[in-house]
Amino acid sequence: MSRLLQISDTHFGTEQPPVLEALLTFAREHAPDALVLSGDITQRATTRQFAAARRLVEQLAIPHRLVIPGNHDIPLFNLWRRMHAPYARFREAFGPDLEPILDTSDWLIVGVNTTRAWRHKDGDVSDRQILRVSEQLQRAQPGQLRIVVTHQPAQVARQRDAHNLLHGHDAALQSWIAAGADIVMGGHIHLPYVCALHDAYPNLRRRAWCVQAGTAISRRIRREAPNSVNLIHYSATGGEAKAQLERWDFQATCGRFQQVSVHALSLDHATQPRSRHEAEPRPR
Repeated sequence: MSRLLQISDTHFGTEQPPVLEALLTFAREHAPDALVLSGDITQRATTRQFAAARRLVEQLAIPHRLVIPGNHDIPLFNLWRRMHAPYARFREAFGPDLEPILDTSDWLIVGVNTTRAWRHKDGDVSDRQILRVSEQLQRAQPGQLRIVVTHQPAQVARQRDAHNLLHGHDAALQSWIAAGADIVMGGHIHLPYVCALHDAYPNLRRRAWCVQAGTAISRRIRREAPNSVNLIHYSATGGEAKAQLERWDFQATCGRFQQVSVHALSLDHATQPRSRHEAEPRPR
């Protein structure tokens, strides 16, 4: 069984040292195989904040990683840099690729840069990005869990958060789910939740899930959601793929992350190649 740790919205510059130490302890104890950092790595996109974030990623010592920028990772007050070199400091810390792909025997994880220099907060996905991600998903191996990572949420759990939705999310989700996405994950609103995308798009006739992470280590928490991370367990054996999502919240009383919820994520793909004559199973 493989494990993926999703952290988001670390907002370095507002990090809490005890929570950061608890996260390092969590990673040592659970030994994830893969790490996803889904944006808003820094608070103000400074060189020092990116360097601190890079140190954390190195200290986590997770073999495979995928990191994408969030809206806070573009300079806010330096307008020249924002318009002419918005990702320079991100690239110095995490490499040149703003839309990385993690491709292993168990995971196909596709990053999407949903930030735009001309947008202060909202995210956007273009037709070209939708097509690129769909084509990559269609090339997945049978045993891989197929995940798309955006920063802004592609689905919300409650209507009052709808203003935070990714621009273009409807077309993106329909295309990505049809192409084989099992999970679309993100952050941005500091609110952890999981919801069934196949309920929103029943015409696609396959199961897919929206997985959102809270803020991992920042003091910028919501009243209803403490610092939290997601841990996904995945296995693909005996012709069947199984995924389980665990949410772990930081508990100040003990100084550790503790498990607070578990969701079985039902999947609609087998681990062996399907005959082209087989019917696609219904999700219910």
